[in-house]
Amino acid sequence: MASWNSVQLEVLYNVLGWVAFVAWSISFYPQVILNFRRKSVVGLNFDFVLMNLTKHSSYLVYNASLFFSSTVQRQYREKFGLNEIAIYDVSRAVSWIISMSFKEEPFFVFKNDVMKKSRLLQRGHQKVSKACIGIVSVAWLSAAVCVFVAIHRHSWFWLVSCFNTIQVVMTVIKYIPQVGHLKLSPEKHGWFSIGNILLDFFGGVTNYGQMVVQSVDQNSWVNFYGNIGKTMISLVSIFFDILFMVQHYVLYRPKKTDEPSDPNVVSKEPLLETSDHPHSDSV
Repeated sequence: MASWNSVQLEVLYNVLGWVAFVAWSISFYPQVILNFRRKSVVGLNFDFVLMNLTKHSSYLVYNASLFFSSTVQRQYREKFGLNEIAIYDVSRAVSWIISMSFKEEPFFVFKNDVMKKSRLLQRGHQKVSKACIGIVSVAWLSAAVCVFVAIHRHSWFWLVSCFNTIQVVMTVIKYIPQVGHLKLSPEKHGWFSIGNILLDFFGGVTNYGQMVVQSVDQNSWVNFYGNIGKTMISLVSIFFDILFMVQHYVLYRPKKTDEPSDPNVVSKEPLLETSDHPHSDSV
């Protein structure tokens, strides 16, 4: 990173960076806690979780490579002139992967009855869609192709940029299944933690503020287009978080007196209401 012109802005930059790290690192845990309290993941779209895992894995590859590899750093500086990746960017990605592992348990499909009974979380009839599997497969296949090309050309920054592109694409599309899931099944909205969204929104705002502070100090906006992944994380997260908050607080506002129904309990109410005047047996 280039030298700072203002000590105050440098301090503010680091403070915002660590605040974003904390907010984003713990943003997944409200959902994890809610899942284990309910012993169910009904209402949490599995496509969202799987694409989120792919996104964060790609983001970890990009940040770790740009932070630890001197070769990648040199190629980055030759193109953009500075490297704004800090240790909390790498730590944030690692924390995301760890927290995501707690959400992976219900993905496993057990065919053995004993294994089914031993699962901690119930998932109802939810499963990962074929479309999501196809998207994730294409993403990792593209990453594999980029690896072979980079090895031949020794274009290591280009390679990590490919992973950055993957995480940008996943960032754009990962929220769509969850938004649609809550729209089609608004009664399940109570099973999706709003704490996750609020922390993610706060992390996006502080991350974006951090980039603005650096741009003001350096009198250059290169970090916005030089690290398009970090820029997209903030903008897309803020957009969809606002959409989720509108769904939660406005469109599908949960009633205080109503408790979410247990997805594993079969209703005993008749499908059709009985008539006040029963039909005569006569023809």
